[in-house]
Amino acid sequence: MASLAPSRPLLGATTPGARATRSVRHLGPNWYASVMGTSVVGTAGAALPVTVPGLRTVCTAVWALSLAMLLALLTARAAHWHRHRDQARAHLLDPAVAPFYGCLSMALLAVGGGTLTLGRDWIGLPAAVALDAVLFTAGTAVGLAAAVAVPYLMVVRHRIEQASPVWLLPVVAPMVSAALGPLLLPHLPEGQARQTLLIACYAMFGISLLATLVMLPLVFGRLVLDGPLPLALTPTLFLVLGPLGQSTTAANAFADAAAGVLPATYAHGFAAFAVLYGVPVTGFALLWLALAGAMVVRARRAGMGFAMTWWAFTFPVGTCVTGAEGLARHTGLDAFRWLAIGLYAFLAAAWLVAGTHTVRGLVSGALLAAPAPAPAVPVPATARTR
Repeated sequence: MASLAPSRPLLGATTPGARATRSVRHLGPNWYASVMGTSVVGTAGAALPVTVPGLRTVCTAVWALSLAMLLALLTARAAHWHRHRDQARAHLLDPAVAPFYGCLSMALLAVGGGTLTLGRDWIGLPAAVALDAVLFTAGTAVGLAAAVAVPYLMVVRHRIEQASPVWLLPVVAPMVSAALGPLLLPHLPEGQARQTLLIACYAMFGISLLATLVMLPLVFGRLVLDGPLPLALTPTLFLVLGPLGQSTTAANAFADAAAGVLPATYAHGFAAFAVLYGVPVTGFALLWLALAGAMVVRARRAGMGFAMTWWAFTFPVGTCVTGAEGLARHTGLDAFRWLAIGLYAFLAAAWLVAGTHTVRGLVSGALLAAPAPAPAVPVPATARTR
């Protein structure tokens, strides 16, 4: 279907409607990563195992900003689908863009979870529960659909040459639902309703974890066999931290919620699982953080500039913060407290840098411009030739 954008005015004039239409033509689903990264700065900061005067108020303000960003982006993306359906369909058929539809789910879920942990201070508990219920339901539905639809498109429609860390985005979305669903348990009727939601969250934990175990070896194999990622894509290595940190967060959330919802035997099992699973996974997350960080430093020295992929430094790291916070609660170890604080400092700095560059790109219009055509360069004999 042809674009619904207005025709070009005579004499090169540009109407406000035409400018607005073109401004959303290249607005892809990757922009939801900015909402995710902003929301997790608030929610992770509110749960830090340290007392800082005014911290909760600042975190609540950051959550409010993420809510405003979500509403603005949903409106802009709706205009994108309405006016530029050809481009929207092209995004779905692009193997580099389609996986970012998982970010829509995670943005809805992240803002919804922040509503119950922070937004309740400003809008009241009843409104917070209602808003989170809507966002959690919508985010979970979108996430489960993306976890099926995107891999299906990868198999039957996409032409894929190499594995990419962005493949993890659609399959990690159900893990975000698993981690944030337990927040709604106290607001459901006792008995079957609470048990069903908790078990459903545990099932989504399994969906995401097993899918990640399928994808991750492909990503690492691509690095070993074909060498480093292109400079602009190097930050996406941080996406691997998402399922690791979020699964640890989910395991701790199950342990917190299971008591009084499930029989004592299962509740004790979830408490043990939170530590037995979370500690080794956090260890691997730190290993990957060091590897990905070294690759980013290398890319930066080679001239890597800002791109929207820099938002990969935020939400995945934020999940590791919340995972470490949960382990600090369940083990009582100061080591996890300091780990959470150190990772949060990195998260806050990354958010400020990515946010500043994004605002500049929006003001200049550079981030909403059509992508530049790839230069015609000879293909090297091997991927490792430099």
